[in-house]
Amino acid sequence: MTDRTEEAWRLLHTPVGARGSGRIRYGAAMALYQAGALSVAELEVYRAASARVSRDPAHLLVAGRVPLTEPPARDGPAAITNLVVEADRYIATLPGDGPVEVRQGMARWSAGPVAPLHARAHPVVAAHLPAALADLAPTHPALAAALAAASRLLAWAPYDRYPRDQIGNAFADGHAFASIMGDGAPLPACDFELGLFLIAPHLLYRDHCHTAPELYAPLTGPHGWRFGPGRPLIVKPAHVPVWNPSYRPHLTKVGPVPFLCIFGWTRDVNDPARVIPADDWPRIEALRLG
Repeated sequence: MTDRTEEAWRLLHTPVGARGSGRIRYGAAMALYQAGALSVAELEVYRAASARVSRDPAHLLVAGRVPLTEPPARDGPAAITNLVVEADRYIATLPGDGPVEVRQGMARWSAGPVAPLHARAHPVVAAHLPAALADLAPTHPALAAALAAASRLLAWAPYDRYPRDQIGNAFADGHAFASIMGDGAPLPACDFELGLFLIAPHLLYRDHCHTAPELYAPLTGPHGWRFGPGRPLIVKPAHVPVWNPSYRPHLTKVGPVPFLCIFGWTRDVNDPARVIPADDWPRIEALRLG
């Protein structure tokens, strides 16, 4: 894949709503079509969608059942670019304002490097990512393949800003995340982070909140959620997004399949999350969903 083709794949997923975005996507689609990388049917969808910036070609492609051409993947930055493309395609299908805000954040980062390639392995990823991807692959094979190809290039780490005695040893040792776009660096003009989050089966991510508005796009399920200590636990299947406005309390109880999600923090990414104490964590930790 040439640099021009890789750039065209990136521009093809310019988020909806940005000024001139329809023309940008159609121009990228034409370049890919001329390179033999996009079908006539796909090109026609991008042409039809280019007339209004509010028309989302991802929705038109799904509604028209147009077969999607996958960008070629290879090692290094191209594998990360492919993952961003597939993540954008996936997020574009989700309802609500949160996915729109995340795609706008992705657009702010689109002019620069997609991710810092400082690969770092993590035992939770080695132990549980294969099972999560196996759960995802039957319904979203392209996204699962992109995740598999890019996962070894990412810097996986635990979120270590919680006191261990507050968040619990099981969660502290049983999760990992990796940034795809943005890395929490203090860049006010691009205050955004998109990444992957993985938690081992049956673990409890205790009640917490943070300044950053947050999208969870769960790729596996079912998992349990609640939105404040004392509130009921709600079991949600995979692919049902959770949008947490700033400071909204939330908790996740992982089901029998590892919890794998795409997350987006749309601003205030450097403000730490904090645990919200609750007296029923032992009861929820003992639950077995599914």
